[in-house]
Amino acid sequence: MNVYDQAHQLATAIKESEECKQFNDVRKKLEANPDLDSAIKDFMKKQFEFQASQMMGQEVDPEEFAKLQQLSAVLMQDPLSSQYFNNQMRFSQMMSDVYKIIGDVADFGIGPMGNMGDMQ
Repeated sequence: MNVYDQAHQLATAIKESEECKQFNDVRKKLEANPDLDSAIKDFMKKQFEFQASQMMGQEVDPEEFAKLQQLSAVLMQDPLSSQYFNNQMRFSQMMSDVYKIIGDVADFGIGPMGNMGDMQ
C-alpha cells in the first residue's frame, strides 16, 4: 500500500463528501451576494482577531464581545448566511476528525498529551 496513493484517495473522498459539496455549493451562492459575502468575511475576520487576542492572554473587551455577538445574531437571521455557517461547521468537524485520525498515528510523544521522556 502506497501512502501517497492513499493520501490522494483521501483527498478525492473529501472532495466528494456531502460536507464538502454542500459547503462549496453554499459558498458559490454566497459569492453571488457580494454584500452578504462581505459581511460574513468581515465577521469571520473580527472573530479570528478576537480569538487570537484571547489566546495571547489579552483581556476581553466586553463591548467588542457584545458587538461580535450582535453581528453573529444578525447574520444567523439570514437563511443563506445561516446555511453557510452550518455547512462550514459540518465541513470543519469532518476535517478535524480526519486530522485527529492522522495525528494519532503521527504522535511522537511531543504533543500536548505526549511525554518528552518517551523519546529517549
